[in-house]
Amino acid sequence: MNALAAMRRRVRPGSERSRRSARSISIAAFTVRVSGRSTAVAVAMVAVLLGTAYLSLSLGRSGLEVADLLALVSGNASPRDQLILGWRAPRALAAVVFGACLGISGAFFQSLTGNALGSPDVIGLSSGAYTGVIVVLMVGGSGFLQVALGAVIGCTVAAVAVFLLAYKQGLAGFRLIVVGIAVSATLTSFNHWFSVSADLDEAMRAAIWGAGSLAGIRWGPLAAVVAVALVLTTMLPPIAHRMRQLELGEDTAAALGVEVERTKLAMVLIGVVFTAVVTAVAGPIAFVALAAPQIAKRLCRSPSLSLTSSALVGAAVLSTADIVAVHLLADARPPVGVVTVTLGGLYLVWLLLREAEK
Repeated sequence: MNALAAMRRRVRPGSERSRRSARSISIAAFTVRVSGRSTAVAVAMVAVLLGTAYLSLSLGRSGLEVADLLALVSGNASPRDQLILGWRAPRALAAVVFGACLGISGAFFQSLTGNALGSPDVIGLSSGAYTGVIVVLMVGGSGFLQVALGAVIGCTVAAVAVFLLAYKQGLAGFRLIVVGIAVSATLTSFNHWFSVSADLDEAMRAAIWGAGSLAGIRWGPLAAVVAVALVLTTMLPPIAHRMRQLELGEDTAAALGVEVERTKLAMVLIGVVFTAVVTAVAGPIAFVALAAPQIAKRLCRSPSLSLTSSALVGAAVLSTADIVAVHLLADARPPVGVVTVTLGGLYLVWLLLREAEK
């Protein structure tokens, strides 16, 4: 009874309307609350994704018309259309999958820290992946697998360092952010030192990779990310259930039977893997993980973060940013990471001003 009373006291005032419009759906041992607004947001995001996918395939001088797409579906496409699809389809699908992975990772870390600034970008995971790639280049590595492995190891080592330094009789969210910022600053200093002291070709290659780009994405690396993402997705329902309980407070979650520290560790590990696999293939695409969960939360008017909404918004944000980079800025053709940094920087300024007003 005390645990239930604590939950009622901790629910935010503005959530009563969303509770009245929500319906409960039982899946196995878990109960999922589905609100009409969340469903509408999900439908809108899917529509955005379908629209961006069509634009990715159709815009430009070598774009596919509706008739060409229908011919591809029916199996009567010309060799030219099949070749264009082979170039463009991996990039369009990568924007969706990578954006969803980053959105989920950001939701995990923001829920874990209880802070809108808690994201892989802020706490040093992206900087760690960049450092891992630099180390690979310094020892003479050049192949895709070597660079990808360096990114995964660098991201993982940075996460372990942040976790160990921030852990003190538990994992406090604010301490995790502060330690992560410090680790990120240290790694960024090393990355800058490499860029001014290394061989010009190596420094340019590291800088291009560090900008974050979906150009040149092929089916092989994309299939590896999709396979990892699908495996991790099967683990999300129980973790999401415990995540919502943790947002009520650690004492309340423990009273409800949640293994607090083990759940936190699982959230960290899954968030790290989602970030690492995306960064290994596309480079550090900044601010998607930071912005997507908060945008989804405000669109759904939900008191807590939703993994599904965060994934859909992250996919829509990255897909839209890629359209902007490739077609609206066609003369410059910047990497998609440059677009997300620009948009994300504006969002970060707004977020900081809003938090300061509170």
